[in-house]
Amino acid sequence: MLRRQLALAILSLAMLFAPLARAWGQDDEITPLSEAALDRGLEWLARNQGAEGNWGSNDLGLVSMGALAFLAAGHAPGRGKYGREVDRALEYVVSHAKPSGLLNVSDAQRDMYNHGLATFVLGQAHGMTASRDRRLNRVLDGALKLIANVQCDDGGWDYKAHRQKNGHDLSLAVMQAKALRSAVDSGLEVPPEVIDQAIKSVRDHYAAKGDRRASEAEQMKMPGQFTYSRGGGGGTIAMAAAGVVCMQEFGQYDDWRIGKNMDVIAAAVKEVPKARERNGSMPFDAYTLYYVGQALYQVNGDPWKECYPLLREYLVTAQVMDDKNAANHGAWHDHGAKTNGHVGGREGQLYATSVGCFILAIPNRYLPILQEGKIESFRQKAKAGQ
Repeated sequence: MLRRQLALAILSLAMLFAPLARAWGQDDEITPLSEAALDRGLEWLARNQGAEGNWGSNDLGLVSMGALAFLAAGHAPGRGKYGREVDRALEYVVSHAKPSGLLNVSDAQRDMYNHGLATFVLGQAHGMTASRDRRLNRVLDGALKLIANVQCDDGGWDYKAHRQKNGHDLSLAVMQAKALRSAVDSGLEVPPEVIDQAIKSVRDHYAAKGDRRASEAEQMKMPGQFTYSRGGGGGTIAMAAAGVVCMQEFGQYDDWRIGKNMDVIAAAVKEVPKARERNGSMPFDAYTLYYVGQALYQVNGDPWKECYPLLREYLVTAQVMDDKNAANHGAWHDHGAKTNGHVGGREGQLYATSVGCFILAIPNRYLPILQEGKIESFRQKAKAGQ
């Protein structure tokens, strides 16, 4: 309990002094134009949310992303300009939790994808409010237990919420990694063996660009990256970033694979052409951008300093500006300058605009998971709970 109260006090101070922090050296992270773009994006989300709080979508992952955009900008449940919008979105997610703890009511093939994302966002909301929402806490507890219960024997997860011998791919592991880290940061308990198995699974998704039978010492000298599947298939920018995020979330800061993947990520960001028109495009598709932004922030240093301004300026320049069309003004669409999108139509706008706002809001450091400082032993902290 004491740890949770201390975390909330630190978060409150961070939100109070954020404007001063910008004046003391974050000018290279936040600009007047990026703040204006963030405001327009949040206004789009608020304007298009609807009374049910779900933006007309039954996809709990996408609805959670809408809530995350507000949370990242400092609008906690019941607090801030958009506190009511946050409450609506979270209420929609919580009210659709299944008795098993599963947070998915759309296609069963999206069970653990949506579940991990929704659990992560609920964990962030839990960590940003001093009030005890017993219902949210109960749903969050059930969601975390489900993640542990359906973890596959190899440490990964399948798309459907059931336990089996082998997990499916890295895109599912990163969703659960963020959910587990979010829970631990908020003082909730996670079985340490779940973390140990997950770390091993993520490392199994790394592939060196050379002899795959090479020893680890030899692989350290080769280029390589995290891939969608074991064995080297699906070496995308999204998976490179997802693997880095997993390692960082699990406290594996010194893992040699992180640097290899950051080389891949930084090179890809620097190759993105500058935005030329306000067509709502993104530097990458929304899914890729979501993880690229987090990987850069978490590793920090030169990759963050050199690459984040490029992502920020692209979003600012390409955001739709159309005062005569409220349906589009302030939005982004799920298609990137170098990658194709995954979600189309109105849901694609919701997804992309949520991610765009999240990326622009990262330097505010309002989310518990974005508070600076390393967890020296994620495993010990998970075991301690509280």
